Amino acid sequence: MMKKKALITGISGFVGPYLAKELLKYKYEVFGIDRTGTSNKELVTSKILKCDLLDKKNVFQVINKIKPDFVFHLAGFSSVKDSWDKPELCRKINVEGTKNLLDAIVKLNINPKILVITSAEVYGKPKVLPLKESFELHPESPYAKSRVEQEKLLLNYKNLDWIVSRSFNHTGPGQQPIFVIPEFAKQLAEIKLKKSEPEIFVGNLDAKRDFSDVRDVVAAYRILLEKGKSHETYNVCSGKSYVIKSLLSKMIKMSGKKVKVVIDKNKFRPVDIMDLKGDNKKFRKLGFKFKYNIDKTLKDSLNWWIKNN
Repeated sequence: MMKKKALITGISGFVGPYLAKELLKYKYEVFGIDRTGTSNKELVTSKILKCDLLDKKNVFQVINKIKPDFVFHLAGFSSVKDSWDKPELCRKINVEGTKNLLDAIVKLNINPKILVITSAEVYGKPKVLPLKESFELHPESPYAKSRVEQEKLLLNYKNLDWIVSRSFNHTGPGQQPIFVIPEFAKQLAEIKLKKSEPEIFVGNLDAKRDFSDVRDVVAAYRILLEKGKSHETYNVCSGKSYVIKSLLSKMIKMSGKKVKVVIDKNKFRPVDIMDLKGDNKKFRKLGFKFKYNIDKTLKDSLNWWIKNN
């Protein structure tokens, strides 16, 4: 029996190696594209090709070579904070990069199932919680605006078999410290290893976020493409929101150290949504069950930074 061919765009990012591992476990043949073409040790069993999604010709050549049955479109500009400084680049990567990918698929006359990852940021400041897929979108940052435009773009490709995942916050071992949990974990690891003073610098601790473990999220992505309905949008989220301050307290406790918490105004975003919680009923109807609880996620993230510092 022929193996199902899966293509992961942005395979060398945070989520890519976890997704590759998940797909290999389910006997997919995994290909990945990355701007540099480099792999990391997590990706030894995947075929990595160099491809910049902003280079139309390059995208066409790579898609033609692989002819995937499934496309997991992870590649994107992912930092809300950085999008304020680089709005044009953010839009280019998230919108034009996606267009180049879809145009190549149309031109080659192939019909893979495509999962496009956008973000819960598209909802903006919620008036009602939890957030449902049917709610109006009110993007508040250049990042969120680019994701809304990306979703609108898909409507021009009615003949393609695509699904949208509006992903809420996800974290886990190995995430870069531009995000809140790994930033805490990295600082606490350095304190534990006596590489820095017992002080942790933090931004807005009063915000609440809906966190999932990356290892659950990649299982969700696989199930979405296997069982999700074409042209539908699904919230991928835990359905619970956690106050950032309480997660920091848990992590300090796990580190076993006495730590002074210092508020750093530079870490605040120009616009911050105070509470974000998603409704995951639609997605859970596909038969998905979470395996990781928040304590396990935090502990594994902290241990990763202790080991890799």
